[in-house]
Amino acid sequence: MALVSIQDYARRASQIVPQNALDYYRSGAGDELTLRLNRVAFDRIRIRPRVLNSGASRDMTVELFGEKFSMPIGISPTAMQRMAHPEGEVANAKAAASRGIPFTLSTIATSSIEQVAAGAPRSPKWFQLYIYKDRKLTENLVRRAEKAGFKALVLTVDAPMFGLRRADMRNKFSLPSHYVLANFDGHLATGVQSQGGSGINEYITEQLDPTLSWKDVEWLVKFTKLPVIVKGILTKEDATIAADYGVRGIWVSNHGARQIDSVPASIEALPEIVAAVGDRTTIVLDGGVTEGTDVFKALALGAKMAFFGRPALWGLAVNGQQGVEH
Repeated sequence: MALVSIQDYARRASQIVPQNALDYYRSGAGDELTLRLNRVAFDRIRIRPRVLNSGASRDMTVELFGEKFSMPIGISPTAMQRMAHPEGEVANAKAAASRGIPFTLSTIATSSIEQVAAGAPRSPKWFQLYIYKDRKLTENLVRRAEKAGFKALVLTVDAPMFGLRRADMRNKFSLPSHYVLANFDGHLATGVQSQGGSGINEYITEQLDPTLSWKDVEWLVKFTKLPVIVKGILTKEDATIAADYGVRGIWVSNHGARQIDSVPASIEALPEIVAAVGDRTTIVLDGGVTEGTDVFKALALGAKMAFFGRPALWGLAVNGQQGVEH
């Protein structure tokens, strides 16, 4: 059967990806209410079409942070992509390069900053950053991303500890032993191993700074020469504070519905954030984006770009770089 939709790729990927990894990629927090809501909220929005506007010539290009992209979509950070395909993050970044869109590399990737930079030199790359308890580790990640030519830092602010992901707890999720978290050495690289529960939750609890605050945002804006985007904003109040601290971008996101269940869908939160700070900073969105009409809806409500994570993973699992490109 021909693969003609994200749903087709998701079904095919479910037949390919090992269950442990598949459940990690596709599950949400708690009862997965927000996971379902991310899609339902898009489905509730209606498009009011206009006609006879001489639409033969269309320009989908968009400029963010001084860089021009071919269209207003990008690839969200997702962890440990080599569980889906041996080429993992490098193949995903190459696909983004071929389409002229940004690729965001996760801190907890199975391909390193340097491997992705070398493997996909033409890809417009952003780096997603977690704040570790060991601040020197965090500083080192920032400097490596700068040196490797990444164009922006995406600071995840909604995950000082990971959400209640029951699928990973049931599976006692561990990163397969032939893979490592490639941005690190030693235990930091091999530490995603279950000690009785979810190995990724145990790792995050051990390593990430749970006291993350706005002072850390202020520190990062001053520490790096790159634009800082804060990812995980869902309220106008937090958006206003973020803009006050000088961030260049706000990424409206509920972390793929993987952190707190019953929070709003990203597309539900978008309008109030645009109204509050849309004239002060660049606003992008992810969460439930699977169709071109979803992108249109996000743009119509004020986002500059819509990002997607899981769809890229399904394409990667099915056919590597070519699957993501498709």
